[in-house]
Amino acid sequence: MFMNHASDNSSSERSTGNPKLLNDSSQLEQASAALDLRWSKTTLERVTSELADLVCFSHLRWDFVYQRPQHLLSRCAQTRRVFFVEEPIASPDETCWLDIDQRECGVWVVVPHLPNSLDEEQAIALQKLLLNQLLVEAQIQSPILWYYTPMAVPFTHHIKAAAVIYDCMDELSAFKGAHPELQAREAYLFKLADLVFTGGRSLYEAKQHQHSSIYAFPSSIDAAHFAYARSLVEEPADQAEIPHPRLGFYGVVDERMDLALLDGIAQARPDWHLVIIGPVVKIDPATLPSHPNVHYLGGKSYQELPTYLAGWDVALLPFARNESTRFISPTKTPEYLAAGKPVVSTSIRDVVRPYGEEKLVHIADTVPEFVAAIAQALDPNQTNSEWLSRVDAFLSQISWDLTWQTMNDLIETAIANKPQKTQDSIQPKAAVGNRLTLAKQPVPITANVEKSAR
Repeated sequence: MFMNHASDNSSSERSTGNPKLLNDSSQLEQASAALDLRWSKTTLERVTSELADLVCFSHLRWDFVYQRPQHLLSRCAQTRRVFFVEEPIASPDETCWLDIDQRECGVWVVVPHLPNSLDEEQAIALQKLLLNQLLVEAQIQSPILWYYTPMAVPFTHHIKAAAVIYDCMDELSAFKGAHPELQAREAYLFKLADLVFTGGRSLYEAKQHQHSSIYAFPSSIDAAHFAYARSLVEEPADQAEIPHPRLGFYGVVDERMDLALLDGIAQARPDWHLVIIGPVVKIDPATLPSHPNVHYLGGKSYQELPTYLAGWDVALLPFARNESTRFISPTKTPEYLAAGKPVVSTSIRDVVRPYGEEKLVHIADTVPEFVAAIAQALDPNQTNSEWLSRVDAFLSQISWDLTWQTMNDLIETAIANKPQKTQDSIQPKAAVGNRLTLAKQPVPITANVEKSAR
């Protein structure tokens, strides 16, 4: 099983006691006959594309927060079948199954359900059996294996892949609750991978010597989606009555947020109102600053975010400076800017470079510095047409479309250059339906990425 070790605590903890089932390999093989795949559709349509399917293994839930995996894989699903395999959740009894449901973007979300009584070794064995059955029923042969978590390696490394991709979006070993074997499994994943992508420049610099073909793909932007905030006038009901000035943040509220900084700002300027949007994860909600001018509005969908951004006066990146934030590349930085909002951030390295250096974002760390930077950002002269023109010029060079097309070109090259291996791939035992119809390909575009090719 791959254990939860990042910004979502949706995995179930499992007992390491002595379970009643799967005590030896023979029982495990017998259990495979009872495994169940529960599809949201009973018939799979035929695929017209010859492109390899992509199977992703993620520590993040597809429906949790819309971020890097959703941006990239929804674009991938326009030309390939994509199966997004999440971490297991506990089944209500001793049954084991995969819940397989297709999202509107075309991605198939695969959720393993396992008995809560399993130890880790047994959970790995069952996930391997469930995955093998998925490959058979969906007629997936030599897929692209795409990893967000190294914890999936023990039940996936046997699969013959067209290519193995590690999209290393965070330094997961630095996150609260990280699995003790995470670093060892990541080292093994580096050996398996044909390509490694990193979620930011700092992470690239830290990892570049661990692989011969590694590329930095920092957080990008769907600029048109967030630029919509510049023209919105109607307020969401739960924000409409909050007084101005409004200082906003959206994202996961966890150990990466500097709660003391938020508390200090709220106390220093009770006339400023802080709007916090997002789920609270892995920290006690009782530890959150509680003041009349701090407003927690809960999670919002990706589609709703511009409507909230439109009503803010300043957008915040109040990240703590600790091991869990050392290599982060916040996706919200360009999103805030696309909405035309001034931004104040702590000195996160991938915000300072390039946004701070380009004087697009204010950088501050202590409470007095942050308060002063917010006051400066609230000055209309600081967000004049010259600043906005520089923002738009910068953002015009990046996009998720551009990022995905460049990644896809690298993947196709890796597939073409990969030597044929002698091991057999998992072959379907029987045809179960046909394959999915895929949408047209996106328009090819190019991008500048940092690369290591030693």
